[in-house]
Amino acid sequence: MPNDTQISKFMSLVLRHAPEQAGLALDENGWADLGTLCAVIEQKFGASPTDVARVVADNPKKRFAIEGDRIRAVQGHSVDIDLGLAPSTPPALLYHGTKEDFLPAILREGLTSQSRQHVHLSKDIATALIVARRRKGKDVILRIDSEAMAGDGATFFLSDNGVWLTNHVPPRYLHQISERELP
Repeated sequence: MPNDTQISKFMSLVLRHAPEQAGLALDENGWADLGTLCAVIEQKFGASPTDVARVVADNPKKRFAIEGDRIRAVQGHSVDIDLGLAPSTPPALLYHGTKEDFLPAILREGLTSQSRQHVHLSKDIATALIVARRRKGKDVILRIDSEAMAGDGATFFLSDNGVWLTNHVPPRYLHQISERELP
């Protein structure tokens, strides 16, 4: 049986960052031909289109969307696409999980999108901790005063999988959560 994690990681790579590695073309909204992707995945991993549909349906982070004969990643792109998301009013507070090593730069420059199109923010501390734990090092959770940011004109978007997106979080809206405040 194919390894779902490997398939998911490959799909993230080609649907977010390097479609050419699968011979895909993304349209202006990030959609790609599902049949073409399934053929590449079948050749590379021995996985059927049913396996691909299962990987999409069972992905706990809901990273992908299928619509008819098209598929796309719902956020996290480094290639220039327009997800077609309408601006949304965020909750008063959002969170970002990172590592202590990155903290000095974040406190100096704020949260930047780096190679992605948007900064990714979580609706709660627990989700931000999951994000932080993907890398080695000491976890740091930042609280974002998204209500103040929005009041000052920042635009937020809510992706299909519940991740909040914005272009930049200036340092003045950030507050490091102490370890005693963590769940």
